[in-house]
Amino acid sequence: MAIFTSRNQKKDYKVTIKGQTLYVEKPDGHQTAFPLAFYPQLLQATEEQRSNWTVTDYGLKWAELGVEIPV
Repeated sequence: MAIFTSRNQKKDYKVTIKGQTLYVEKPDGHQTAFPLAFYPQLLQATEEQRSNWTVTDYGLKWAELGVEIPV
């Protein structure tokens, strides 16, 4: 089972994809899990595409994939 981890935005957020689940760890240490079935674009994305995310006022955004997740 492949594990993908990425940190962006001054390492404030940690994004990990393990199996069929996306884990987001916020700066305060709180972690939330999202089934990738909810975001098929992320499920089918390459590691490079998955690592290209930004923090917005709404949550995390993968502009290239058209995905924004509230956190």
